[in-house]
Amino acid sequence: MQTPIRGLRSFCFAARTLSFKEAANLLYLTPSAVSHQIKQLEEQLGIELFERQTRSINLTAAGKNFYDSVSPLIKALEKTITEFSQLQENVTISITLPEFFASELLMPKLSEWTTEHPKTNLQLNTMKTRKELAINSDLSIVLSSSKPLEGVVHELFSLQYSPACNKENWQQWHENPLEALQQVPLILHKARPWAWHQWAEHVGLDDFSPKQIIQIDSMFGVARAAQQGMGIALIPLPISQTWFDESWLFNFTEEPLVTKDKYYLVQHDPSETNASLELFIKWLLDTFKHLSDIHKIKPSA
Repeated sequence: MQTPIRGLRSFCFAARTLSFKEAANLLYLTPSAVSHQIKQLEEQLGIELFERQTRSINLTAAGKNFYDSVSPLIKALEKTITEFSQLQENVTISITLPEFFASELLMPKLSEWTTEHPKTNLQLNTMKTRKELAINSDLSIVLSSSKPLEGVVHELFSLQYSPACNKENWQQWHENPLEALQQVPLILHKARPWAWHQWAEHVGLDDFSPKQIIQIDSMFGVARAAQQGMGIALIPLPISQTWFDESWLFNFTEEPLVTKDKYYLVQHDPSETNASLELFIKWLLDTFKHLSDIHKIKPSA
């Protein structure tokens, strides 16, 4: 009896993700098809590869040993097939990244890449927080106060946060900024709930007691709230520089909050590198490397 390659691939993907559903998504199959293929493989081998629970699966000891033996062979086979098929078929690169990074930095530049590499498909998965990180992507862009430990990591650029508001609030309050901080709602991303207090400590405000603090779970939402006049927001730079260039937001003070936050590019599985992926990584690094030298925002008029 011959062992079908598709059953081995389904097993390897399920072993990596510990989820029939996730494996099915990656293989463009249904979860029941993946489960059926793995069941057939177990029957042929005469061993159970997974411990099946109501909402989860785990490798058995035999399953782990089998995966350790089979996985390198399957990867080598897939790599060989990919290398031959790349000459005729498009290659797909998947990248997971924060939605604000995607909208403010990547999307405006992406046509440069797609025009020069028409044979490379891109799959972009956006996330609001790092908790949504999809390690099954080829690449991820993550915001972190420390260097990620997984995969091959490239530092992109650092962030600082500047108090900003729309033109109307700026015109009303820029001559009395301390009074504004007591009267106007202060907006921030909920991932940094103490950022305004950190900013106040940084600029030496001993008696800092804001009237109201509003937390929003997306940076785009934070910027939009400030643009629409809800209050004064801590806006990340240089990633949001366009909002200032277009006068959608105005720099409320010249005292940004400097943090350890940085954007990193993470390649999750270096063994799966191909020519297209290497070119895309180089393009990302070249495209955004100039931002690492930007430490001050442009002053508002």
